[in-house]
Amino acid sequence: MQVDLNCDMGEGYGRYQIGNDAELISLVTSANIACGFHAGDPLVMQNTIRLAVKNQVAVGAHPGYADLQGFGRRVLDLTAEEIEVMITYQIGALAAVAKANQTEMVHVKPHGALYNQAAANRTIAKAIATAVSNFSKNLILVGLAGSCLVEAGMEAGLRVAQEGFPERGYNPDGSLISRSQPGALIHDPQAAAEQALRLVRDGIRAEINGSSGSFSVDTLCIHGDSPGAVLITSRIRQVLQEAGVQIRSGITPKPRFLR
Repeated sequence: MQVDLNCDMGEGYGRYQIGNDAELISLVTSANIACGFHAGDPLVMQNTIRLAVKNQVAVGAHPGYADLQGFGRRVLDLTAEEIEVMITYQIGALAAVAKANQTEMVHVKPHGALYNQAAANRTIAKAIATAVSNFSKNLILVGLAGSCLVEAGMEAGLRVAQEGFPERGYNPDGSLISRSQPGALIHDPQAAAEQALRLVRDGIRAEINGSSGSFSVDTLCIHGDSPGAVLITSRIRQVLQEAGVQIRSGITPKPRFLR
């Protein structure tokens, strides 16, 4: 068994810091770096990229809605074309900063409300996948396991990585419980670690239209802004390693075919 550990990073802005990137970076294998819309700014992007490179952590873009006040967790009413070019703009910005620091992006993972919409909305998922594919077919698109975004990525000819969340609750259909609802967040490090191991071993179990199935997980996400993220990540690594799970460097999705 093997899995990637990714973390949302670079989500400070100007004088404001969010999360503890300096400690988390040594515990993960991939960094999803905010691109300046929901969080981050050019200097934060550069510093986070340098931190990732120093720790041999894969660099990825984490584009979201232009919603600094809401941290990208509020839905904006945009057309598919607007979403597509918004994604292009953000991954282009991170790619430029990465190139200036002698490294390259490996993956793209949407943030917040945009991510959740793309999991269920085929139009939005296609817009994101199209933007990534047009920019570079070498990039890996990360999406919720079994979601529309994963399907759209495959249809666009991209490699995809199916994602699971150790510190989030799931609905019976495999979607994430809304942050506004009870059970959405798991704060206990041991509970998060046990869920991480279940996700690696069993994937995400879902019941859709009366049929049950499971979706394998390539990468596990840690939210860098979560309280106790360092303790949670440390415990996840410990439990996975004790169970014989190899924590890989960077996202390398398994071969996968359209259903």
